[in-house]
Amino acid sequence: MNGQQVPQEKLDYILEAARYAPSSSGLQPYKIFVISDKKKLEVIREFSFNQSQITDCSHLLVWAAWDSYSADRVGDVFLKTSRERGLPDNTYEDYQKMLLGIYEPLGKEWQENRCAKQAYISFGLAIAAAAEQKVDATPMEGFDNVKLDEFLCLNELGLKSVVILPVGYRDEANDWLVNLKKWRTPKEEFLTFVN
Repeated sequence: MNGQQVPQEKLDYILEAARYAPSSSGLQPYKIFVISDKKKLEVIREFSFNQSQITDCSHLLVWAAWDSYSADRVGDVFLKTSRERGLPDNTYEDYQKMLLGIYEPLGKEWQENRCAKQAYISFGLAIAAAAEQKVDATPMEGFDNVKLDEFLCLNELGLKSVVILPVGYRDEANDWLVNLKKWRTPKEEFLTFVN
């Protein structure tokens, strides 16, 4: 990436696509942290295998998922949903009890993994929105989650970093991949139609 700033309206478009992404039961069990401060990005690069996209991007988006489902978290979402829709506060009470009755016995590790998977849905839509806006985005899992969680104080919020997305504009003069033909698994190998 060449360090050029993404205009605010394009960044907003990407973030709104991520915010409006579907999630199971509408819970959105994740948050997105948007980082543009160059000093902070330099620190993050240190525990991201020194990948230059971290410091060359306009903004770094970090998806941080809930570390578990809880009655408070789920209840807060359903309460806000009810109030936004002009419904009684207890509208989703039975549904909330049913969900927690399913999730709680499955344990914290299952819950953490499920929340991370939900974050990836939002992440995918952010990448598609960036492409629509002609903004380059680099999906990355190559970072030390524990160090990033500590740096952003995510543990105190009951969150865990899942995936990061530097957004910006490619450095065409120095990007050795830019002129190479894109390759993906041929569709006849990749797709299986079950009739």
